[in-house]
Amino acid sequence: MFDYQAPSQLLKDKVILVTGAGDGIGKAAAITYAKHGATVILLGRTTKKLDAVYDYIERHHLPQAAIVPLNLDGAGEHDYIELANTIEAEFGHLDGILHNAGILGERTPISTYDPTLFDKVMRINVTSQLLLTQTLLPLMQRAQNASVIFTSSGVGRKAKANWGAYAISKFATEAMMQLFSSELAELSPNIRANAINPGATRTSMRASAYPEEDPDTLPTPEEIMPLYLYLMGEDSLTTNGKSLDAQ
Repeated sequence: MFDYQAPSQLLKDKVILVTGAGDGIGKAAAITYAKHGATVILLGRTTKKLDAVYDYIERHHLPQAAIVPLNLDGAGEHDYIELANTIEAEFGHLDGILHNAGILGERTPISTYDPTLFDKVMRINVTSQLLLTQTLLPLMQRAQNASVIFTSSGVGRKAKANWGAYAISKFATEAMMQLFSSELAELSPNIRANAINPGATRTSMRASAYPEEDPDTLPTPEEIMPLYLYLMGEDSLTTNGKSLDAQ
């Protein structure tokens, strides 16, 4: 899917929520979706970064985006309900979610992993995805076809030493995707759920995990966007419950 050629208006008139949209893969995905016709809802923790993405979209005369500053670590049920109410009032439905936001935590042995940090990683990488998807399901049920994309990892398929809470959170993400995909096939067949393993990509998280690695040897987030487009567009209508590699 690395060579997928998306039609220029693949996502025309679609409304797509991207979490972690202020930087890295989330930023690249938000801009790429906008370039293919989507109205993008930019969700993230840092308003300044979201503003920069919004301004880029405006400067290039793409469909006007929306900004939702939200710290997923401290978000509660009322925050997600408020988000759903805002989307309903502004757009009436939702065509897709890209669950991109996440944190690395620490690369330390699980036997000595800090339990407070463990809880934080799980809240951001797992619990927030559950609550967000649950709350927004009614809006996606109104769409003709909707797509939920989870972000996986190689260490979410086979754990490696010292990947701690991050690896566990990605195993949980894989399970969540599989549960949503199988259950929605019966409950809401217009909604599909899949996961993407972006692979080694030139991002700040990758740099934190591998500080001695030369980032210039890695593909940029923009270079791995073909799969993100494929799974969000209607060429993937029959793809459900898959965990795919972007590289």
